[in-house]
Amino acid sequence: MGAAPCRQPKDPLMYSPTAARAPLAWAAPAIVIMLLFHYGAFVAGGWYAFTDWDGLSTPNFVGLANFRQVLTSAEARAALTNTLLLTFFYVTLSNLIGLGLALMLNGALRAQNILRMVFFAPVVMSPLAVSYVWKFIFSVNGPLNAGLEALGLEGATRVWLGDPDTALWSVLVVMVWQFSGLCMAFYLAGLQGIPTDLIEAAEIDGASPWRRFRKITFPLLAPAATVSIALPTIFGLRTFDQVIALTFGGPGYATETLATQIFKQTFAFGRFGYGAAFALVLTALVLVVSVIQLLVLRAREDRI
Repeated sequence: MGAAPCRQPKDPLMYSPTAARAPLAWAAPAIVIMLLFHYGAFVAGGWYAFTDWDGLSTPNFVGLANFRQVLTSAEARAALTNTLLLTFFYVTLSNLIGLGLALMLNGALRAQNILRMVFFAPVVMSPLAVSYVWKFIFSVNGPLNAGLEALGLEGATRVWLGDPDTALWSVLVVMVWQFSGLCMAFYLAGLQGIPTDLIEAAEIDGASPWRRFRKITFPLLAPAATVSIALPTIFGLRTFDQVIALTFGGPGYATETLATQIFKQTFAFGRFGYGAAFALVLTALVLVVSVIQLLVLRAREDRI
């Protein structure tokens, strides 16, 4: 008979109750800080939304007065309208451009890796830094107007960020330019997950490129489209950096968004209660739009 296998003695420290609780003890400070400063601040903001707190004096409960003002004031209506317009066109254009770039770069291009890096590079840049560069481009004596004048299009020059008719769309251009590469990355990942056998079989059967895209590629991109639509929607509803850097909400209320109104009402005007009400409205809007969007997009995925 062979010798019985030698068992290693158990380390008493490894299996002690104290050792089992050690990871929780190490994580406890971070958990407490997160609960206190993140979720605690959220709960406090929810309470202040129903008060007239100015950040210094004792808050007085005012019920739904702040929310009534949010729904009726001119600046709030302008901010809501601008937020929805920016979000809709930002999501639409970013996805169309991102999908087009992904289809182009998914082929056998000689410099496709370099082009992928070039188109994705703006995504990792600071939105504030990008916005300040574009602010120079849009300035009265900037490259955009100079280029139009060089082409003999003096009548097309504008005070792009100072004209209420062009300011919001100038902000949109900056957002789309910076983040179309993110949608491109999502769609590239989806395209690379599509079996080439399906595309080749359809090509052998004589299907045109448009028909192959409509019947095979586009339906199989549904999971990528879900992410590529949902995330930019949240980013669009929370637009802040670009507006603050480019126009600070002006001229007038032409580029105000819900996020800029939260900042101004809270820290510029000292109306902390009113700013908290704006924040709750924005939170509810993001939540409702995101849930509806995900339900619709997930249902589309399940039908494929």
